[in-house]
Amino acid sequence: MSLRVAVVGSGPAGFYAAGALLAADPPAAVDMIERLPTPWGLVRLGVAPDHPKIKSVSRAFERIALQPGFRFLGNVEVGRDVQHDELLELYDAVLYAVGAQTDRRMGIPGEDLPGSWPATEFVAWYNGHPDFQALQFDLSGKRAVVIGNGNVAVDVARMLALTPGELAPTDTTDAAIEAISNAGLEEIVMVGRRGPAQAAFTTPELIELGELEGADVIVDAADLEGAEPKDTNAERNLEVLREYAARTPAGKPRRIVLRFFRSPVAILGETHVEAVELVRNTLDENERAVATDERETLECGIVFRSVGYRGVALPGVPFDEGRGTIPNEGGRVGDRVYAAGWIKRGPSGVIGTNKKDAAETVALLLDDLRDVPRLGKTADDVDAFLLQNAANPVIYSGWAAIDERERSAGGPLGRPRVKLCSWDDLLAAAGIAADRDPA
Repeated sequence: MSLRVAVVGSGPAGFYAAGALLAADPPAAVDMIERLPTPWGLVRLGVAPDHPKIKSVSRAFERIALQPGFRFLGNVEVGRDVQHDELLELYDAVLYAVGAQTDRRMGIPGEDLPGSWPATEFVAWYNGHPDFQALQFDLSGKRAVVIGNGNVAVDVARMLALTPGELAPTDTTDAAIEAISNAGLEEIVMVGRRGPAQAAFTTPELIELGELEGADVIVDAADLEGAEPKDTNAERNLEVLREYAARTPAGKPRRIVLRFFRSPVAILGETHVEAVELVRNTLDENERAVATDERETLECGIVFRSVGYRGVALPGVPFDEGRGTIPNEGGRVGDRVYAAGWIKRGPSGVIGTNKKDAAETVALLLDDLRDVPRLGKTADDVDAFLLQNAANPVIYSGWAAIDERERSAGGPLGRPRVKLCSWDDLLAAAGIAADRDPA
């Protein structure tokens, strides 16, 4: 009997793990369990809508999903519809690839003021995540501050600066297109605690900022003095930043200002965000940011905190609160339990990084279980369990129906898709009655 594995999570790590399991000799059978009705994880709900080439990796996932032995079980949540120990009764092994679903906190006063937002929630909102569509982002102020120097921070800054014409051909939600197009923003300030040579963003993303139709990019040449790149990415970043610093602003409607060597020490305001207090930093010999006595207050109407993603604990599954990951050794969590992707190693790398990561975990899993007797459970056993627990799984044909509905709506508008953004609409398109609260 084939090895039967539950892969929990349907983002890149989950699909790469599924692909490796299906390619094993003999092939394993894979049930991909996903809380949402839709697969692809951050490829659908995290990649910026104006980056369609990055989203095209989903074609590889589609090919994996069509292989014999693969099943997609969306709208099934671990901890609600099935417990961790029940998965171990239904499957020979369980592999968690649930990503990093929330943000790291900064731990400063005012962090929870209205108008102070995790970048993760803003990204989920404009990408159509059904859990985040009720959020209201007040973009009426003249200045927004984005705290962080990674690619997510760049994405947020760029999205805030896009013109209606740049947003129109994307799969950004209609509500987000309207809000960004009508925003009162004149300036978006991106704040990094270290210098330009230590920034985590990559050069292609940095170059994109300078190509925006409606925003000038402002860099203070003084921040670039003495910067010494330690790798090729930093060297290329510095070249681009020097070019920005030498540019004469064209007078575009919005400005993106990149500020380095500054950390927020407080978010200020009575009932909502009114300003951010920043401290000037220097770098020690290990390139760590060290605060000075120099402080400034930067008025703003909204703050986006983008200082890293963090994993979320699952009921019954070991969790390292300090690192925000499932503790593991090379992907092995415990007896018949494994992890891959960000929940295994933390939020690092690009989409492709997860392929090698997943392959490592799957190789370990297959080696561990090569001579272990199979439980003998079948797909019918899983289906009977879900039925007994009143779960309504969205199978892959249900997702295909959602996909077709969205693409058909987008085609006449010159958009890749118009996303269905509510649980009710997604489940209805999949042919599932929304008869209970999905939260």
